[in-house]
Amino acid sequence: QIQLVESGGRLVQNGDSLRLTCEASGGSFSSYTMGWFRQAPGKEREFVAAATWSGGTLDYADSVKGRSKITRNNPGNVGFLQIDSLKLEDAAVYYCAAGRRNLFMSQRDLREEEKYGSWGQGTQVTVSS
Repeated sequence: QIQLVESGGRLVQNGDSLRLTCEASGGSFSSYTMGWFRQAPGKEREFVAAATWSGGTLDYADSVKGRSKITRNNPGNVGFLQIDSLKLEDAAVYYCAAGRRNLFMSQRDLREEEKYGSWGQGTQVTVSS
């Protein structure tokens, strides 16, 4: 089973940019769809962004669309999430997730937590004004 480790979370100021990293091991990263989710205190976990196995199809939540970029480097077994113009509402624990690519039949599936079988431990992003 593939294992995931997120990193890059830190304290940032409102308006800053941040890049989160997801490192995979124990399997071929190209066999998996990659997703990013986040959970703020008192809130349910929500979808942020996703990329199919080759990065050919991307999806973004409305909350980050236009100011975020999801990328992946399969030979290096790493994925990234870049967020610009960070807002107070972006403060959360961010999770990288991976799901076997043959489970994703449509772009809609990219937003479904149930499709992702592997999860990292999370990296915390704190935003201050």
